[in-house]
Amino acid sequence: MPRPVVGVSACLREMHSLFKMHTANERYLNALHDVSGAMPIIVPAMGDKTDHAEMLSRLDGLVLTGSPSNVEPHHYDTPRAAPDIKHDPFRDATTLPLIRMAVAKGVPVFAVCRGIQELNVAMGGSLHQFLHQVPGKRDHRSDKAAPMGKKTALAHWITLAPHGVLAKLVGDDRVLVNSLHAQAVDRVAPGFAVEGRSDDGVVEAISAPNSPGYVLGVQWHPEALYLEDRLSHDLFALFGEAVQAHARGEKRKAA
Repeated sequence: MPRPVVGVSACLREMHSLFKMHTANERYLNALHDVSGAMPIIVPAMGDKTDHAEMLSRLDGLVLTGSPSNVEPHHYDTPRAAPDIKHDPFRDATTLPLIRMAVAKGVPVFAVCRGIQELNVAMGGSLHQFLHQVPGKRDHRSDKAAPMGKKTALAHWITLAPHGVLAKLVGDDRVLVNSLHAQAVDRVAPGFAVEGRSDDGVVEAISAPNSPGYVLGVQWHPEALYLEDRLSHDLFALFGEAVQAHARGEKRKAA
């Protein structure tokens, strides 16, 4: 049987003020190939030029990647908190409709960092634009001057929801994750369940237990550690089982 095809969300980035590129970090592609057993293809951030239904008809799964950019706050009815926040409106216009359609049709969705944020927004939730300014929340951003290995290293514990997807996968009630984000889920989208929280109450993972297919979002970066961290590896393996089932015409829930 051919490898299932998984779409990987791209960002639209301007290079040297001369031209634009649709980019996705190769770590997602490698993890999908090596662990999920899938053929990754990059979904360009073409906005309104995207035929979302046609795109989704060719996919057995959808991965929403992390990014330096953030979902534009008008999508969750909130004003922009500062003029210098990085946004990518073409990505938003591509992924938000694609997410809603994928969830409705039962196409497996795995969302990482910015991905969990756009998953939550697409389905009716909201975000903290500056998490470190929220009373009671610590700074979850990475040290920009640190080497990559230190940036992506395991950083803090999260507590997992009893009987949830992640608790079953881990076999425990807490686990270590890395932390590289400035924004985070605020109001959880209707119908979604919180799978885990950090010790300062930040939503670190969500799922959609009533959806027809697999839907899971995590705030950390498993693609950075899938070669050495068990949970990071197992998240891509679990997603791989879902996309392989979808390719066979079956539906596989995250739970």
